[in-house]
Amino acid sequence: MTRRVVVTGLGCVTPLGLGAATTWENACEGVSGIEHLDGPEFEALPSRVAGRVSGELDIGDVPAKERRRLDPVILFTLAAAREALLDAGIGSDDVDPDRAGVFVASAIGGIDTLLGNHRSFLEGGPRRVSPFAIPMTLANMPGGYVAIRHGLRGPNFAHVSACASGTHAVGEAGRAIARGDADVMVAGGTEAANIPFVMAAFAKMQALSRRNGEPARASRPFDVDRDGFVMSEGAGVLVLESLEHALARGARVRAELLGYGASADAQHVAAPDEAGRGAALSMERALRDAGLVAQDVDYVNAHATSTPAGDRIEVAALHAVLGRHAEDVPVSSTKGMTGHMLGAAGAVEALLCVRALETGLLPPTINLEAPDPDCALDHVSEKARPAAVQVALSNSFGFGGTNGSLLLGRAGGVSQEPDSR
Repeated sequence: MTRRVVVTGLGCVTPLGLGAATTWENACEGVSGIEHLDGPEFEALPSRVAGRVSGELDIGDVPAKERRRLDPVILFTLAAAREALLDAGIGSDDVDPDRAGVFVASAIGGIDTLLGNHRSFLEGGPRRVSPFAIPMTLANMPGGYVAIRHGLRGPNFAHVSACASGTHAVGEAGRAIARGDADVMVAGGTEAANIPFVMAAFAKMQALSRRNGEPARASRPFDVDRDGFVMSEGAGVLVLESLEHALARGARVRAELLGYGASADAQHVAAPDEAGRGAALSMERALRDAGLVAQDVDYVNAHATSTPAGDRIEVAALHAVLGRHAEDVPVSSTKGMTGHMLGAAGAVEALLCVRALETGLLPPTINLEAPDPDCALDHVSEKARPAAVQVALSNSFGFGGTNGSLLLGRAGGVSQEPDSR
């Protein structure tokens, strides 16, 4: 990082609730957002549990006709971005629109629209295809809609990097500010892929939990009885600013983005590197970017999705990077509660890290009843834990061997002088 980058706004919609406050409260209470999927379209699936967003989304004054044609992946994003901008206190007169951009990532994009229009094409031919099919399907359209709705003309990209997408979007948005390409970035991830086709495809890869009779206990990171991840949906958005810009407008600084690292396993399309070298490299690069050492990390929000191999390999990578300090750092995977939101996961987990830094409370890993001996760490299990945290590490790893790590620092723990680093 060159210019210092801070977090001034948070917004999300998740299976734990609509909004950052409700999501955080339920995360600290250890509430599960996973439910059984009823309906004939799910009956034949081997995995019939998922985390779903429910309730009326607040996306502002979007006309009803336009709202009806928006894919859920866009609706989730608009709600999360609206909340984040309101939380940051940013209106149209508070930023130079040419210096404010949007990086919103998605692993899969508007697949509900894509498959729906494909069915219409098969049933009725070309005339049945909507003229909005392509715009609603494109992975960059959630960010595009945020820019359109809020008049933001800065950099606008969609990072499509599987389950690391949200983390990459936040990290790259921070880089855009640090190098001077923007003063404000709306950054995060979104996903709306809880549909039978996608779930069938993941299940065919033996990736999903089949604990259908106990949905609330299906996602169990680090537990010896874990049997796969649980599909989930939602969106998480952070407003990032240069420290100078935030101070000049009197904004509340919620946290600082200290460092970001990315890497590739370069090994397999789905399985992580058994030695965890790519994951470790991502974390090492984040530490180097922040100018920190392993002993500075006070908390880890792990990627840990509840897959047998992935959790174990991430633990090995943490031990490789943190050394003996890995035994003392509290670790949790909030996916036990939220399920795996794919491209949105990293952004939501970064948001939860910000709240942990602000409150001194670490959300738990639920369903961790019998820790796997190969996943030995200081687990925050079942109940939230008070802790004086200055620096939090958030990890995301995805298919294709793509990795991303963020380091976030407590606002009260860093100087507010713009040129102090």
